Formats: sequence, C-alpha cells, structure tokens
Amino acid sequence: MQSVDVAIVGGGMVGLAVACGLQGSGLRVAVLEQHEPEPLAANAPPALRVSAINAASETLLAKLGVWNDLQQGRVSPYHGMEVWDQDSFGHIAFDDKSLGYSHLGHIIENAVIHQALWDKAQRCSDVTLIAPAQMQQVAFGENDAFLTLTDGTMLTSRLVIGADGANSWLRERADIPLTYWDYRHHALVATIRTDEPHGQVARQMFHGDGILAFLPLADPHLCSIVWSLSPDKAQQMQQASDEAFNQALCVAFDNRLGLCHVESERQVHPLVGRYARQFASHRLALVGDAAHTIHPLAGQGVNLGFMDAAELIDELRRLQRQGKDIGQHLYLRRYERSRKHSAALMLAGMQGFRELFAGSNPAKKLLRDIGLKLADTLPGVKPQLIRQAMGLNDLPEWLR
Repeated sequence: MQSVDVAIVGGGMVGLAVACGLQGSGLRVAVLEQHEPEPLAANAPPALRVSAINAASETLLAKLGVWNDLQQGRVSPYHGMEVWDQDSFGHIAFDDKSLGYSHLGHIIENAVIHQALWDKAQRCSDVTLIAPAQMQQVAFGENDAFLTLTDGTMLTSRLVIGADGANSWLRERADIPLTYWDYRHHALVATIRTDEPHGQVARQMFHGDGILAFLPLADPHLCSIVWSLSPDKAQQMQQASDEAFNQALCVAFDNRLGLCHVESERQVHPLVGRYARQFASHRLALVGDAAHTIHPLAGQGVNLGFMDAAELIDELRRLQRQGKDIGQHLYLRRYERSRKHSAALMLAGMQGFRELFAGSNPAKKLLRDIGLKLADTLPGVKPQLIRQAMGLNDLPEWLR
C-alpha cells in the first residue's frame, strides 16, 4: 500500500500541470496515467490536435518551468486575428502591435505541450508518475481515499484529483451529476497547405451551417483547421476525395489564402458541452475536461483547464502552509466557487455566440454583422475583448 497526499488520476496536460505546480509544497504527489506519451520526432508532420495557448496559460507554463522547453520546439506565435461572417460586411480584426502586445497567443500541438510537462514531472522529486495505470476501484473514506489499480496496486491519498477527461471515470464513481448538451455539430480537423502565407494570423469565419478556423503553424504555408459542421456534412467532408475536399474548403473559406491542399488525414470529433454540477466533493477535486467541455469556436477549452490547475495549485499550497486538511470539501469550496463561475461564464458566452452565428436568418445575420462592425470600430471594445481572450481577466493572484 503506497501512501501519498495527492493522487492525480489522468496524466494529460492539465493533470501534469497540477503535479508540476505542487513540487516543493511539501505534498507528495502521484500521477496515474493509462499511457506514457510517445515523443514526437523533430521532423514528424504536425499532429492534428493543437491548442491556441493564451497569455494566461503561457504565464502558468512559464511559472512551471516548461515554457522555455516549449520555445525550443514546434511553437507558432500569432500576431493577428480576423473574424468574419460569410457574404456580409460583418468583420473584426486584431493585431498585437496596435494593442500593445508582442503576440496574441501561440498555436502548439497538444502532444508537444504534453511531452514537455511529462518530462518536467519526471524531474520533480515530489512527483511519482505511474504508467500504465488502469483504475479499478476508488473509495472515499473519512480521512483518506483508497485507490485500487487493475494490476493490484493500492494507494491511499488525502485528496484525489480527477483529470481523467470528458468521460471521467472518477466523476462517475463519485456520483457527480453532469449538465450535458449536444452542440449538434462535429469538428473536422486536418493540416492544410495554402498557396499564400498565413502571415501568423489566426482566422475564423462563420457560414450558415458551420464555423471554420485556420490556425497558423510554424511553416508559413501550413495551417491546422477546425471545421465545425453538422454531423452529416462533417462525415461527407471526411469521406470526400482530396480534390473535392480542397475545393469545398476554398469556397467555404472565401479563398482567403489562395488554393488549399489537405496534407493529413481528416479526423472528426463530436462536439458536446458538459458542466459538472460540482467541481469538488469530499476528498475529490475535478479539473479540465472532467469538470467542463465547451465548443472549440474560441479555442478556450485547454486554457480554461490550465486556469483550473493554476487555481487548485494555489489553493492546495495555501491549505498546506496553514496546516489544513487538503481533502476537506469545506476547504475545496473556494476553488470550486471560483472555477465554476469562470466555466459557467465561458459556457454561456460560447452558447450565446454559437446561437447568434447559427443559420442564415436575415434578421439574425444583420444583427451579428452590425455587432461585429461595432466591435471593430467602437473605441475601447477591442482591448477588452483581447484581454478576455488572452485570459488576463481571469489570472489567479500568484500568476499576476
């Protein structure tokens, strides 16, 4: 029987961030992960899953000591953003210089962030990585939680952190109810080569039945796309020949970057919104996708998860310094209140945004076009929007 202070179930990006952040706090941490990550070869083509890392997440990764490692690798800063509504005058553009920033964010492959955090966790003396680890049972006792793995390994822990993703096994075992809604859209992801360079600008457009984002990669002619479409249309686009797909993509994207050529497989993922009714309970805290999942239209999913990690790190360090019981729900309520509020705001914002930009009803189209135009031209609006997108309004105290 091993005994630790914190057992993190799920060694993805968010779970590892919590583990690295607790190094030096006096807490002994174990991370239980099903698969050890496979390092990406330096010359491997871009992975399909990428994240738009905002300034808040960058600050966290720098504090954890992994940002410089990332900078050595496959990281693409973007300096501008453009959003527009197809066949209309609705358009808004941002650029970093005019707003006083050196960049607006970075597009990074998830596998690259994951590997950097895994390597960092391996170097942390207070952290034990257990992989492969498959959960079999969990019991929440008065003073400890008891974890059993399928290989017979047993652990006791004062606190269990659920970082085990959208279909969280731990959340189910703890009987935490879930608010759940289907966005009735699937996201098609692929790597695209464009005739014209992307100029380090992230672009997103809305058209009647979908949302299409082009995210700039390190190669000036390569973008990662996220195309949100009805399930039938997404399947049709996934199965289309390269030629038919390239043509449909060019038309949907208003030919903004010249001809498009797909350079990877096309993956399709259903889009579902989830919101756990509790983010904490006795001896348990949820972070990242285990607590919430949102529509990818603003690319904020992983940033929201990283801010969960930042808040929980801060809270656990404080409780440990004060000699309090880190697994008491009473003490975890502060984390829960703060992060439920942030997640609820983001979910409501995304839902409202999606409703406004769905369909081609002429009155709704006029309303959103006027909205985009006003946001683009009214003084003071853009700086607020960018601060929100960069996560600067949501930074925990220790990251400021």
